[in-house]
Amino acid sequence: MQELLQENIGLSAGKIYNYLADNGEVTFSKLKKDLDLKSNFADLGLGWLAREDKVDILKSGNSVKVKLR
Repeated sequence: MQELLQENIGLSAGKIYNYLADNGEVTFSKLKKDLDLKSNFADLGLGWLAREDKVDILKSGNSVKVKLR
């Protein structure tokens, strides 16, 4: 079960990374809507990328923007 969860988080991180590579800086809400990741995998995937220092997460007014480093 643990391995499957980590695999799904890694796959989500890859989808997020590729999305950002194609689209540049976007709001986190747009990213989540466009990718339609199940449960909280968008949050977990973004956290994975942040931990690996691959993304910048910026507060912009009431929204959060995300972009690749």
